[in-house]
Amino acid sequence: MSFPPPARDVALIYACSMAITRQDLESDRLRTSLCSTPVASSLLPEHVLEQSLCDALACKPDDPALGGDVWVFGYGSLIWNPMVVHTERRRATVHGYHRGFYLYSRINRGTWDNPGLVLGLDRGGCCHGMVFRIPSHVVEQEFRVLWRREMLTGAYHPRWLRIRTGGNGHGDGDWGPEQRALAFVMNRAHESYAGRLPDTSVVERLRHAAGLYGPAREYLQQTLLGLATNGVDDPYLGRLWRQVQADDAADAESAAARAGTAGTGMDDTPPSPARPRETV
Repeated sequence: MSFPPPARDVALIYACSMAITRQDLESDRLRTSLCSTPVASSLLPEHVLEQSLCDALACKPDDPALGGDVWVFGYGSLIWNPMVVHTERRRATVHGYHRGFYLYSRINRGTWDNPGLVLGLDRGGCCHGMVFRIPSHVVEQEFRVLWRREMLTGAYHPRWLRIRTGGNGHGDGDWGPEQRALAFVMNRAHESYAGRLPDTSVVERLRHAAGLYGPAREYLQQTLLGLATNGVDDPYLGRLWRQVQADDAADAESAAARAGTAGTGMDDTPPSPARPRETV
């Protein structure tokens, strides 16, 4: 037995069922598509988005060692799908912020009625990730692509954060000099800020939500793989992934037990309907 998604989710899926590419961001196709859906009211006005971009560019650090190039820090999907022109990538650590599932996703990894969760940087601690070197002559062009990807709803604040490149992905090793990199940190005043959720709540969202970019669980899996490929370990993400797998196995075992009981005629109770799940 299946359940139809709520009407406004149908509208969103119908309007936006596409694989997002760099070309979509360059042409602003994503915003255009979303403007005809129920999430249109949550999008930043274009002039506000442009002002945010200009403000970040005006604060661009002048590092002689980079010759006008800049670093962009990735801690989630940017690690495995940067979509920006870059000439170099390195392991790096941001100090003063840590990574967590702090942002409800009602577009990319969830829907309005069944939001998923994606990562954000929030205050305290440190975060191991990757930095991408953007050449000086395309900084504005590449930042505009990033803004159309990350800043559509204003859920993040773009900030130039202190980083050190190098290390071994575990918090020690040989470090380079302190530099600055652009990163997107949580806007705690945003309506989609989730705050600190218990692991059980995070796992529930990751297992059962999906949106424009695909299932929320895929976002977690790809981020873990991207970090591991670059020699970075994140115990928090690893713990969540193991719990996702354990809950999947428990559900499969329960379903198999119910099916076996029904097959023997020992239980006349009809099986519960499957949990509704939104996919695109």
